[in-house]
Amino acid sequence: MILLLAVISASAFAMAGQSTPAPSAPAPGNCALVVHVTGFRNQKGVAGGTIFKTPDGWPENNAKSFMHAPFPITGDHATLTFSLPPGTYGVAVLHDENENRKLDRNFMGIPKEGFGFANNPHVGLSAPNWHDAAINVTCPVTEIQIRLIYK
Repeated sequence: MILLLAVISASAFAMAGQSTPAPSAPAPGNCALVVHVTGFRNQKGVAGGTIFKTPDGWPENNAKSFMHAPFPITGDHATLTFSLPPGTYGVAVLHDENENRKLDRNFMGIPKEGFGFANNPHVGLSAPNWHDAAINVTCPVTEIQIRLIYK
């Protein structure tokens, strides 16, 4: 559980304030990756999305991510749109309810905020490997759904 917490904390919450959301239309030569995130328990804070091109750094080293950005929450869902070249990417999302740029935990180290990964793999005591959370992005648009997990 502690490994999972460290991974999630390091991954997406360094993103707030450092990147801006990708444009809704892909740049020339790029494809749109649309990530529909569901299961938000409230509208507080932001949804953070992190994209990794390779397993290197997945998902804890934000400096090695391909792209990361915060997105607004509407109701119990958020739509994250990234403009990416075609290829395979690992995708992680987080719900930063208080916008403090970190995954909050209780006194036992269990996450108090939501998180999720592409393909919605089972999450035990650590984050899934990159291959389990990787998706193939093709043009013009690839859409995926991620359901948040609250422990």
